[in-house]
Amino acid sequence: MLNKMMKSVIDQDRASIVICDLKHTIVYMNPAAISNYEKRGGLSLIGKNLLDCHNSDSSEMIIKIVEWFKEDIKNNMIYTYHNEKDNKDVYMVALRDDDGTLIGYYEKHEYRNAETAAFYDFTKSL
Repeated sequence: MLNKMMKSVIDQDRASIVICDLKHTIVYMNPAAISNYEKRGGLSLIGKNLLDCHNSDSSEMIIKIVEWFKEDIKNNMIYTYHNEKDNKDVYMVALRDDDGTLIGYYEKHEYRNAETAAFYDFTKSL
């Protein structure tokens, strides 16, 4: 039951969520990611190597970050950049098993724009 709930949390997020294993294989993309990366292949990116989607400098940093995640169970999130156009901060986040073993990672987007919807507006969905 919890797995279904967690998948629903990820799927309802308006920010792109791309989950990768330790071989950098894209194992899951939420609907926002599929839509946002449509020009790069969208759903067809699942199963592909994330490093193939980045330039060599970015790929090198992704590899370094994953190695840093492995060094210490406390190394779980790192700030990677600010996207001025979308006014968001971007982080890489470690995914760990119950015993703390690193099992993958994802990119977390935190938008800085204030919400424009009215509180408790039942007349429209976001």
